[in-house]
Amino acid sequence: MARKLTRINGLALRMLGDASEAEDVTQEVFLRAWRQAPKWTPGAARFDTWLHRVALNLCYDRLRRRREIPTETPPEQTNDGPAPDRGLEADDVGVRVAAALARLPDRQREAVVLCHYQELGNIEAAGLMGVSVEALESLLSRGRRTLRGALADLV
Repeated sequence: MARKLTRINGLALRMLGDASEAEDVTQEVFLRAWRQAPKWTPGAARFDTWLHRVALNLCYDRLRRRREIPTETPPEQTNDGPAPDRGLEADDVGVRVAAALARLPDRQREAVVLCHYQELGNIEAAGLMGVSVEALESLLSRGRRTLRGALADLV
């Protein structure tokens, strides 16, 4: 658990954009791993791949639940961005990147997170997502293009 905790929590945080929800997902992932340990068949699948798939499924469950909550009135909009007189700093860039990542369609975000943040290879990420390597590369290409456009002023 000590070796995998940071990666799984990072995956959940990038997919959900909420630290507390990410911690809940991470905890549930390891609870499921603990419960499945007696039934685990070595060689049937890579443990890392299975762990990432469980985390992604739990993230998608939470994302679906978010969409299903109807509200009477829209939430109050606040601008949490930097003050107008403050220059961009490293933290501000990170916040902008995270926001741009959160605006990507789910599958593109998943592909970018798995390949760039989780440092999985294309073959492994494609297997996790249940798509061909070509489909993964297409998702990555579209996601990168969208991120590049959203963050063009940073270059």
